[in-house]
Amino acid sequence: MTRTPSIFQRLMLGFALMSVIGGSVLLLFVGVEYGLSSRARRDEIQFAGIANEVADHVVVPLLVLIVPMTLAALWVIRTSLRPLSLAGARIEAAQGADKGFRVDVHDFPAEATGFADAVNGMLARLDEAGSRQEAFAADVAHELRTPLAVLALELDRLDPGEGQRLKQDVSAMSRLVDQLLVLAQLDALAAAPVTATPVDLSEIATEIVSQYAPLAVAENKALALELDGGALVEGRREAIAAALRNLVENGLRVTPSGGTVTVTAGPGARLSVIDGGGGLTPERLAELSQRYRRGDHGSTIGAGLGLAIVSRIMATHGGRVETRPDQSELILAFVPNREDRS
Repeated sequence: MTRTPSIFQRLMLGFALMSVIGGSVLLLFVGVEYGLSSRARRDEIQFAGIANEVADHVVVPLLVLIVPMTLAALWVIRTSLRPLSLAGARIEAAQGADKGFRVDVHDFPAEATGFADAVNGMLARLDEAGSRQEAFAADVAHELRTPLAVLALELDRLDPGEGQRLKQDVSAMSRLVDQLLVLAQLDALAAAPVTATPVDLSEIATEIVSQYAPLAVAENKALALELDGGALVEGRREAIAAALRNLVENGLRVTPSGGTVTVTAGPGARLSVIDGGGGLTPERLAELSQRYRRGDHGSTIGAGLGLAIVSRIMATHGGRVETRPDQSELILAFVPNREDRS
């Protein structure tokens, strides 16, 4: 497919065509004015004299005039198009910037303000769509969490043996609701990114371990925390916490009774979880990172979202999920904070 010529190329082509037509008309006029007819051309002496006079008084002054005019045209065209180039650079640099980014139309030529206004309108609609989607996901999650919590309380009144399986199903549904909410937030984040803030990985690791310690004790498992100089990273705190939460849940699920799950913050911009399972090869990790792929020990409800969510969160933060199958370890490797990189 042939690429459409740029505005600069079109303007320069038009200027060149105008110069050729104008020069041709001028030469024709000069020829008529000086009598450069076929009879004059047969008289070589007369023709040479007329040609020299035309060259001295017409062609040379014309060339002297054309050169600065061409340079002036180049400068005017480039200056007129510079706001478009600057706007494109600002839009490119604004990827991942705050909501509410708009193109500054004040420096645009009048002919391009309509285009700039249309771009700003599209950006406003994207912001609005992202906000609506995130609000909808939060509302749905809230509406689902409340009846699930009530249902879990009602199940406590049943016989322990009879209610245990139902409580597990309710717990799995609650995890699914949380995962769907995180996915919706990530989709909204991709459509209209929010401001990244410094996030302390050690704080997140401590919070998640404290949250899941009672569950580990109830299942006769140990949940250990190691702080090895976890760094600050720039991102969305709740999303990073959700990524670690998924890994801890999976680690507790695959670790046998009496085993240990170890959560480590650091060294540097990384979080890791070592469990008592068999570990994941890089190929298996890539497969499970796709939506609706389930591991051998995954739950039947929502298990196809866990590692897919983790991978999406890491990609959103410019990081990646790594695996060390020999140690049954999964690692969240982030981009360090600017201050830590300096």
